[in-house]
Amino acid sequence: MTASSDFGLEANVAPEEHVVCEHADRCGGCPLIEMPYGEQLAHKRGRVVQSISRYPSLEFLYTEPVASANALVGYRTRAKLIVAGDGKLGLFAKGGGHQVVDIPHCRVLTPILARVATHLREQIAASERSGGPLVPFDPMGRGWLRAIDLREVREDDSPRVLVTFVVEQSRLSDAGALRQAAEDLLKAIPAVVGVAANFHVGDTPQVLGGETVPLAGVASAPDRIGGSTHFATFGSFTQAHRDQARRLHSLLVEAMELSRPLERKRRILDLYGGSGAIAIALAQAGASVRLVEAFAPAASQARAAASDQALDIETECADVAGALRNLSDRREQFDAAVVNPPRRGTSPAAREWLARVDPSIIAYVSCDPETLARDLDHFARLGYATTSLRPLDMIPLTEEVETLAVLRRGGVPTPRLLYENAEVLVVEKGPHEPTTPQGEYASSLLMRARRLPGADQAVPVHRLDVGTSGLVIFARHPEYVNKWANVLLDPSTRKIYVAAVRGVTPAKGAIARELREDGKQYAARTRYRRLAVASGQSVLRVVPDQGRTHQIRRHMAAIGHPVLGDDRYGHPQTNRYFEEKNALDRAFLHCVRLEFDDPNTRVRHIIEAPLPGDLRAVLERISGTGTLRFLDHKSALGTSGVSTVPPKPDEFGNERSPLDVDPLTVTVRPQLTDDDDERTGGAS
Repeated sequence: MTASSDFGLEANVAPEEHVVCEHADRCGGCPLIEMPYGEQLAHKRGRVVQSISRYPSLEFLYTEPVASANALVGYRTRAKLIVAGDGKLGLFAKGGGHQVVDIPHCRVLTPILARVATHLREQIAASERSGGPLVPFDPMGRGWLRAIDLREVREDDSPRVLVTFVVEQSRLSDAGALRQAAEDLLKAIPAVVGVAANFHVGDTPQVLGGETVPLAGVASAPDRIGGSTHFATFGSFTQAHRDQARRLHSLLVEAMELSRPLERKRRILDLYGGSGAIAIALAQAGASVRLVEAFAPAASQARAAASDQALDIETECADVAGALRNLSDRREQFDAAVVNPPRRGTSPAAREWLARVDPSIIAYVSCDPETLARDLDHFARLGYATTSLRPLDMIPLTEEVETLAVLRRGGVPTPRLLYENAEVLVVEKGPHEPTTPQGEYASSLLMRARRLPGADQAVPVHRLDVGTSGLVIFARHPEYVNKWANVLLDPSTRKIYVAAVRGVTPAKGAIARELREDGKQYAARTRYRRLAVASGQSVLRVVPDQGRTHQIRRHMAAIGHPVLGDDRYGHPQTNRYFEEKNALDRAFLHCVRLEFDDPNTRVRHIIEAPLPGDLRAVLERISGTGTLRFLDHKSALGTSGVSTVPPKPDEFGNERSPLDVDPLTVTVRPQLTDDDDERTGGAS
């Protein structure tokens, strides 16, 4: 029995096949190994569907069945293996933590990688016993070898291997001995053609550091995928499954419309292009390609491979966002773009500038369904609608799924309208979107709101920061702005936010801290109630009594609990961790609720906008579904709708809900600091 993918490509693995491995009960590398293959594919498709379903902008998007792999064992051409004491070379154990499971005879490594791993395991054990050059890193102060990065390359039927020693830079005391170990490895296993050292620095979640130095043998080697050959180098990205990578290249050629006769050569951007495998496949299909890659060794190898094969590829070593900005400033035009970012997805700036470059087609290759969905939602606000989602099983037996999304340029959508009357509109602002036009942003909430019926002269009554999402009031005409601005100043009006902050706060509190703006001091008070604790971080309901610039962000930072993801007042190391591990690419701050009395009818309105998909995904990643279920059950994360029936007043006449902040909470008064205002933004 064969499993067939939705792409017309057949796999020769029966869905019922089970892979048996002696390490399956302990090793965390293949978490789906005990599941029948057909169920694995359904599970992976479910991951994509679930991620997409969090976003209303993507609700009608169909996820195709996962393209099955034609090999479940002996397929993996790249492996980052962790080094530990007692000669262990393997992966972290199931259940989290940092216990390393030794995995000799690993079923998924290609035969040559398995052979090299066996030899290195023996050398590590010998070094640990005798004090040789490959002593495992010990947090208590001994050794420097943290990991081994293995990469198989093939130009013909003879596989070769590039090996990278990942060492703790501050511990390495004998570089000469490490170089000798590299030369010994070349002699012991002729298939190993190059060895390098990569320097890991500090407590970073990434295995590889930013600097790599060749130690022995070649600095790169040719690697053939399908009909294209690129030059692989140490630490550069590659797809783990060679046959599935070939399929992906074919799908990209199809998505770029290179498989049909064209009147002229298509010009294509290849972003996060690595060593050029995709760019070479596109150029061989007839495209003119500009590749952008920040990792200098990979960009250099892409340039060399293009020159060696006389392909129309221009290579730039640069940060993707910066390169796109320069292309936009020069008004360079491209027919299409391929985006193949790391797991954390594209940066908000890269998405903005890519929309400015304005290709008609974007093919987005993702290894993380949650960052993919987050980015597709942003692209939708920038005018790019996703037309297809094609998942591939790039790493069988694991939770991982590769997805190719094809986006096409269309119209910028209007914002979701949550309330309107003759004078105002209340709409939902997305993250990474300025309330009013700003030069570096391709669109704005104002531009989108003015496309709503009867809103062509709309003006914002208040603003939210670019990274903050939630409710914004627009006056239909400028003459209504002052009237409704006074509504927001009324003591009975409340803007309520959901925020996640660093560390565990008190259960409730109030922060009274004067804020300086333009050299002047202004009174400001912010109240909060802790709703939940998720993996050591606090989820809060926050009410600013005033609307000072960045009031919530500045006040929470002042008491030592900055908003997660806040790049101005936040904690840089925590922000970096949450971006890398939990897909948080903006401040965790959302205006979830507005309460005000209509100045014309005196009817009180309560308007809510639910917590958006990207922040829900972050909560789920850090604490599972339990925190989300609890907060949803308490109606703490907002629902989409309007109510004119207020909560029952408390004994002070204030309208309250069970999760509301307490008007009489203890006040913290942090010392006034220097002027740290910003000229744009709102209370968030």
